[in-house]
Amino acid sequence: MKKILFVASEGVPFIKTGGLADVVGTLPKCIDKEYFDVRVIIPKYACMKQEMKDKMQYVTHFYMDFNWRNEYVGVMEAFVDGVHYYFIDNEHFFSGPSPYCGDALFEVEKYAYFSKAALSILPIIDFRPDIIHCHDWQTGLIPVYLKERFQGGDFYRGIKSIMTIHNLKFQGKWDPKTVQNITGLPEYYFTSDKLESYKDANLLKGGIVFADVVTTVSETYAEEIKTTFYGEGLDGLLRARSNDLRGIVNGIDYDEFNPETDKNIVKQYNAVNFRKEKAKNKRALQEELGLEQDEKRMMIGLISRLTDQKGLDLIAYIMDELCQDAIQFVVLGTGEERYENMFRHFDWKYSNKVSANIYYSDALSHKIYASCDAFLMPSLFEPCGLSQLMALRYGTVPIVRETGGLKDTVQPYNEYEGTGTGFSFVNYNAHEMLGAIRYAERIYYDRKREWNKIIDRGMAADFSWNASARKYQEMYDWMIGY
Repeated sequence: MKKILFVASEGVPFIKTGGLADVVGTLPKCIDKEYFDVRVIIPKYACMKQEMKDKMQYVTHFYMDFNWRNEYVGVMEAFVDGVHYYFIDNEHFFSGPSPYCGDALFEVEKYAYFSKAALSILPIIDFRPDIIHCHDWQTGLIPVYLKERFQGGDFYRGIKSIMTIHNLKFQGKWDPKTVQNITGLPEYYFTSDKLESYKDANLLKGGIVFADVVTTVSETYAEEIKTTFYGEGLDGLLRARSNDLRGIVNGIDYDEFNPETDKNIVKQYNAVNFRKEKAKNKRALQEELGLEQDEKRMMIGLISRLTDQKGLDLIAYIMDELCQDAIQFVVLGTGEERYENMFRHFDWKYSNKVSANIYYSDALSHKIYASCDAFLMPSLFEPCGLSQLMALRYGTVPIVRETGGLKDTVQPYNEYEGTGTGFSFVNYNAHEMLGAIRYAERIYYDRKREWNKIIDRGMAADFSWNASARKYQEMYDWMIGY
């Protein structure tokens, strides 16, 4: 039995702020239990739902030397969906109202503690992994500590590590002197070939330098991050490690996102009967949101964090023009105030065409996937993206910019060959995006049979976790050497 340990700052169903949690919570369930014993370590945050805390059992506690103190390390465990979870408990670090507090120095200290604690509990829980699979900067110190402080004992010798980058923008940076103090790492680890990057100590960089393999969440993003534009200052290092760098696209949970069984939607449907049934969801959503009720009107959805990364400045630029067309536009999400207010403004200005829902609701997100005809994702960069996969699953045609995972998962429509699962544009340009939207409108209104065939192909695509899990299993086998 090969042993794999996932370590991450969040994971469903316990705690989630973004796509990272979906990966950490869903991928272990899909890995073949006959050959792999996969376990997960995440922090025990005070803000977790009580029903999830109730599933946890106390295992043990001890004190660990950290940042010149003796720091308490509590260990809890739970079994959910066939996966064995462990939780690191420490009230000083994990008691805030949300997992991340926005104080960069405290975050660096918190996840340095978490990384050291995750390694320290392994002999105590009697689990010696063949591979530790680390996720994002919060666990970047694990490959470093593995090579430095934990290499001495027999227990840790030979454990391999993977560093998975979910979003290169977030790196965990602070000044080297302070980070050296916190981590207890020797001074020679803070040089430009190790943790130092542009005069900062950089936790993600440490993970990339010291991990045996580096992965990211789509093949295109793995190529993009070797360039200056997408590399966030680490492109040189990623080029140097390109032989050990690979992209494996994320999946989605096909049980949770299934239009045939979805309890959140008015009318369930599938790939056979969507032509008749999908529109009933649209009419119900139009009524719920106060839009003009017309099931023939093309409805475009957008569910997103409202930030620069998501291409919202392009939408701001062409929204007045777009609203002259025969479309409706439904937005769900929160984020930067200027984008929240922009969508509120257009909701006020075009109240029968635009619905801005500036909050987050899981139930409403399912309704939007099931009701809309098209789904817009004009991202500046997108490591993988999950919304376009959900849209395909629900027979909602994605309109995307060709970047990262969007390029890997949405095949652009070709009317001459009768292929494609969506529409795309290449350059980060508002009118190029508008051109793609209007091309989609034209197919929707004038060539309905072609539109439905695009949906057929999209719903037939397999972006379940099972497909991704097979690729991860191949990588684990290769790393372990059999």
